[in-house]
This record gives sequence, C-alpha cells and structure tokens, in this order.
Amino acid sequence: MSSSWSAGLTIEEADSRLTKYGPNKLQTHVARSWLAIFFSQFKSLLVLLLAVASGLAFLFHDWIEGLAICAVLVLNAVIGFFTELNAVRTMDSLRKYNKSFVRVRRGGGVKVVSAEEIVPGDVILAEGGDLIAADMRILSCSRLQADESALTGESFPVDKQCGVLPNDTMLAERTNMLYKGTSLTRGSCEAIVMTTGMMTELGEISALVISTEDEETPLEKRLARLSRKLVVVTVVIALSILITGLMRGRDLYLMIETSIALAVAAIPEGLPIIATLALARGMWRMARSNALINNLSAVETLGATNVICTDKTGTLTENKMVVASIVTKQGLDDLAGDQKGLESTAEVLRVASLCNNAQWTGLEGGEDSELIGSPMETSLLVAARGCGLDQNELKRRFHRVREEAFDSESKMMATYHRDGDQFLIAVKGAAEPLLSACQTVYTGQQFQPMFEEERQWWLDKNNALALDGFRVLAFAQKYARQEGVEPYENLEFLGLACVIDPPRKDIPAAIASCRNAGIRVVMITGDQAGTALHVAKDVGIYDEVATRVVTGKQIDTCQKAGQMEDLLDVKVFARVSPQHKLDIIQMHQDDGSVVAMTGDGVNDAPALKRADIGVAMGIRGTEVARESADMVLR
Repeated sequence: MSSSWSAGLTIEEADSRLTKYGPNKLQTHVARSWLAIFFSQFKSLLVLLLAVASGLAFLFHDWIEGLAICAVLVLNAVIGFFTELNAVRTMDSLRKYNKSFVRVRRGGGVKVVSAEEIVPGDVILAEGGDLIAADMRILSCSRLQADESALTGESFPVDKQCGVLPNDTMLAERTNMLYKGTSLTRGSCEAIVMTTGMMTELGEISALVISTEDEETPLEKRLARLSRKLVVVTVVIALSILITGLMRGRDLYLMIETSIALAVAAIPEGLPIIATLALARGMWRMARSNALINNLSAVETLGATNVICTDKTGTLTENKMVVASIVTKQGLDDLAGDQKGLESTAEVLRVASLCNNAQWTGLEGGEDSELIGSPMETSLLVAARGCGLDQNELKRRFHRVREEAFDSESKMMATYHRDGDQFLIAVKGAAEPLLSACQTVYTGQQFQPMFEEERQWWLDKNNALALDGFRVLAFAQKYARQEGVEPYENLEFLGLACVIDPPRKDIPAAIASCRNAGIRVVMITGDQAGTALHVAKDVGIYDEVATRVVTGKQIDTCQKAGQMEDLLDVKVFARVSPQHKLDIIQMHQDDGSVVAMTGDGVNDAPALKRADIGVAMGIRGTEVARESADMVLR
C-alpha cells in the first residue's frame, strides 16, 4: 500500500512498516565498562612477558623477585585504569540525550510522534528550527534552507527546493532532499520519508565508523617490537646458559634454575611503569589545558605526529556567518578590518535590515538580547548594528506593510515600507536576476544610469567573489506612490554584501607553529573548492606555488588509476565524502607518516577513528565525533 500526500499512511500501515524496517534510530556507541578499562591495561606483550617472568620466579621460589614484578604490574594497571576511567567519565558528561518529536500525517490527520516511530512513506511537516529525523524527499516547500554542515561540511545553509535531479548528483548538491542529523534554518516544507535508521546517509556514516578499526599508536607498535625482540633475546640467553652449563657438567636442575633467573633479570620490569607515569603526567597536564585524552598511549602519538588532516567548518572556522565586506560603486568597505564608513555601505545595510525577517529578542544589542532567524539574515543585522544602524529605529521610521517572499525561481525577496506619503521597496537576492531588474546604480551621492557594460562588470565581480569563497547577496531599492507596484522592475542598485564563515582567530598562529615544528597541515572538507581555498589562504595553509585544490571526484580517478601517491603533496581537498577522508589518511599512513585528524562533524567520525590520533571539538562537536576521537578539546 503506497503513501498518500494528503492523508499519509494509515495507522495500520505505519505499524506494519515499523515492524518491517525497525525503529528509526542508529546503532549506539557502547561505553567501555570499568572492567574493560582495567583488563585493557594488561593487553601489552611486554606486560604479558613480565607476568610470565613473575610466574617463573614464584615457580622457583624467588618470592622477592616475583612479588616485585607483581607490584610493578599492579601499580602500572592502577595508574592507567584510574587515568582512563576519569577520561571516560568526563566524556559521559559531555554527551547530551535529546528525544525529538516530529509532525506526521497519519490516517488523514496530523499527529506528533516520536522520531523513532516514523517509517518510510510517512509524510512529514517541518519548519525552520526543526531537526530532520530521517532522509526525506521534499514534496513542497517555501523559502526552505537547511544547515548541513555536520553532514557535508557545507559552511552556509543550503537552499532547498522540489524537483528531480540526476541519480549521480553528489550528496552536497541534492537540493531536493533533507537528511537525518541536519536542521532547517528557515522556511517550511512537506516531505516524504525515504529511509530511516541505519539506511540513512547518517546511518551509513555510523556503519563506516563501526567497521573502521582503531589504529595502533606508534608507542604501542614500538613496545610490541621491543617485546618480540626481548622474547627472542631472553630465550637465546636462557638456552645458551643451559647448554653451556650442561656441556661443562653442571647439574641439570641448577642450570635450568640459573637460565630462568637470568632470563627474568633480562626483562626490564620498570619500563611499563615508567612509560605509564610519563604518559599519565602528560595526560593530566593536557587535561588542565582542556584537552581530554581517552587513552594514555595517545599522548605519545600526539608528540610523534608529522601530518595533521583537519576539517574546515567548525574546526578552522567559527561555523557562523559574518558579513566580511560591502562592495559598492564607491569601492570595497572591509567590515572586518579597515572599515571606511562609506555612505553607500550604510545604504546597503539599511536595505539589508529592512528586507529581513530576523529579529532581536529583547533590547537590541543588550546582554539578554538574542537574534532569531536564518544565519544569513542574522549576519546582516549584526553588520548593520556594527555600522551604527538600529533595526528598531528603522522599523519605526519605515513601517513594513507587505512582503514579497523569497522565491526559488526569481531568487529575490522584497519588502514594502511606508515612508511618508510614498513606499520604499527594499530588495535583496542573487546578483544576476537582481542586476537584470536594475536601471540605475547608487554612486554614494546620487543614482546614475546603469549601462550594459557596468551591469556585466558587476556580474563579473560577483563571480570573482564567489570563486573566492564568499556567499554574495545583492541589494537594491526603489520608491513608489502605490503599494501594489511590481517589486522587481526599474530598481536602483546599491551594492553587494560578501558573507563568509570566518576563520577562528587563533588558527593562523597554530598553523605557523605546526609548520615551524615540521608538521604538515592538510585541509579536508566537504565544502566547495572556492571556499576551501579562501580559508586556506586566510589561515596559512595556502602556498602560492604548490597549493592546488583536489576534489572527491579527482580522488576517485587517482584511486582507479593506482596513483594515490600523486596526492601526497596536496594541502587542500574539497567536496570530499567520509570515505574520501579515510582514503586520504590511509594514503599518508602508507607513506610512513603519523597522522592526526581534527574535526567536529558527523562526517569526520570515521576519519577520527582511522587516524593515529583523532582530535574532536567537545563543545561544538557532535557526539559521534567525540566518541570516535582519542582526544577531545573542551
């Protein structure tokens, strides 16, 4: 029985599908028990060798030697146990459990059900602020945008629409789909559930995390090699002493006892506890700097790292939208740096504040005030306030009487405001359609005719800014005597606003420190190539001679041709999937590098687990990223 858009599934059909497909939830991470943590302290071959030595000492009644080795083993296990147990408890305190509910059409009516109870075929009703509970195909929508940064690495909210796309459309460009684990930043929609639980894109990433094996740390590998060599050396020494003694006519029992005693003496009983104490001290010092280590050996791995693969969104950047600059006929006004305070900048931001549905809660700019709205629109209000414009004052002077909502076809939005005996029409949107509707351009003093050559110049400027990684919005206005005039005709062009997810302020210095220490930093992001390259320049990863951007499709081509080694010198990877991140890390590990991975999103989790040391962001990071990492920055 198929689903009906107007009525949804019947109650009986929904129950049947719930039985068939199971609840809409992912496989959960099983936290390590205290017993598992304790017994993990005895996994080392060196510890096993010491245990054998202790047993042999007791066998030959060397009680002091046996007890001494036992004391070392117990002390080593206790230190490691309590250190790692504290880390696990801190990790548990970082986890948040949220049971979400969704509005769904069932049996001809709208019901609110637990997200775990929805099934394929359910028709979901969602609006701005809602979390998406399953992978869905959009049936209808209005001004819809989704934040997919945790899943795809895309910095900016993605415009969503209805329609049909080719089957091979990559995940980040499927604008007719909504995905589990993302959220709506604005608009509303009706969508039909396609897959739930582990069958979703998020579920596939979870399965990838589960199937990805933890890498041994360099310290564990070296200790294992040392232990194997000690076994060989010890056996050779014991046999040599035994054979030599027997050849000289010594008593067999005496020579066996002597050989075993020398073998036990050859084993460095103090090595495990010295290593554990050194690592524990490093772990405690890092914890005081808000860096939580999940296992002791990761401390040494961090010091041995020579390649750092890092996500971009939320790791190198703030994961929030900021208006970086305004471009007008008067020139470029850098709002983040040397702001010129141009008159044309104020005009752009005035229209940006009026043609805007975001708003302050409480007194604008006050301690208790908070901006509510889409990230793009809130960034415009913040920029306007920074230039001395008060949205509340603008609202009082230019009272809004009507709105022409954003339309995916026109790619513009307009608001009508009463200004005395006439109406101000404020317009924002994509540069190409908006410029086509403009007849004049503001120079800072007056409006002058816009000819085709200048219109093309602005289009080229818009394209150049987009290639540099900016999300560009165009602004225009016009005055009318009547309220009902067409909003997108004979407009007066004001300028462009360049919005970006800015790099975190401490990142360039950190990148420089890594470079001075001989550590290579590689950016791996699901975002667009232009945005990735722009951030790489800002934070210091970019090398004007060597830097090139390699996409996920190019990685696939290199894999098929067996030429992955050609990518070892690449510093910026864009439009990559979680599997591509695994491939990049494996490529560097195969080259003999000790690789660290930093990230905060769901799409980073498999790579965090595969890397020699995974570093997750504790406050901003997703739970699955924290659980997959060896180190969490709080």
